[in-house]
Amino acid sequence: MAKQAVQDKGISIRLACEAFAVSETCYRYEAKHNAENEQIADWLIRLTDNNRIWGFGLCYLYLRNVKNFKWNHKRIYRIYKELELNLRIKPRKRLVRDKPDALVVPLSANQVWSMDFMHDQLADGRSIRLFNVIDDFNREALGIEVDFSLPSERVIRSLDHIIAWRGKPSIIRADNGPELVSGRLMEWAAKHQIHIQHIQPGKPQQNAYVERYNRTVRYEWLSQHYWDSINEVQEFATQWMYKYNYERPNMALGGITPKQRLAMVA
Repeated sequence: MAKQAVQDKGISIRLACEAFAVSETCYRYEAKHNAENEQIADWLIRLTDNNRIWGFGLCYLYLRNVKNFKWNHKRIYRIYKELELNLRIKPRKRLVRDKPDALVVPLSANQVWSMDFMHDQLADGRSIRLFNVIDDFNREALGIEVDFSLPSERVIRSLDHIIAWRGKPSIIRADNGPELVSGRLMEWAAKHQIHIQHIQPGKPQQNAYVERYNRTVRYEWLSQHYWDSINEVQEFATQWMYKYNYERPNMALGGITPKQRLAMVA
């Protein structure tokens, strides 16, 4: 309105600003094109294209904590909204549930591991299984084993491979699946002086760390593609584990990656 008054009525800028209670700085301000905005937009488009379920929070933490850009959250969020990248979240029915006791967070690496199975299928309908192992301390993905069948012998072999480079845990938390309560696994654990801590039947919240990790595996990549072979799934899982450990910010760790959390106590 002040600019229109100056143009149409021929009054001075000072008088127009006083009349409409705006500063002369505000009157003379012109938005400048900033090349950094294009860089931010390019990063956001690439992140949301490659990680379809990442919302603003993960994108922001990735740019700040992993890539070390200094852009503030308001600027990034403004561009995020202009690009219409907001995730549409389906509202859930609110159910009254008893709040489960919080799991104790280990104080060091290799204190407590968690392991669990997942199920999926190939494009031809054949069922496959995934065996996941994480370190509860920094939520680090230690291994994903993929096959049509994963008996206790395969579980033991996978754990031996992880121990060879990672070291031995004191405790491994697991549910009561037949492979995880087998005599072979119990003998192996006793031989290595590892305690297998089984959760109560029907209480998956007692194994919440790996259950949350399973959800991430499911929605970030496993359910995003049609898989033609076991080798294809295994190769993708191995590549994704590196990204998860080194590049993906983890909300439970305060927005840093598992490897960054491990480096903080090294």
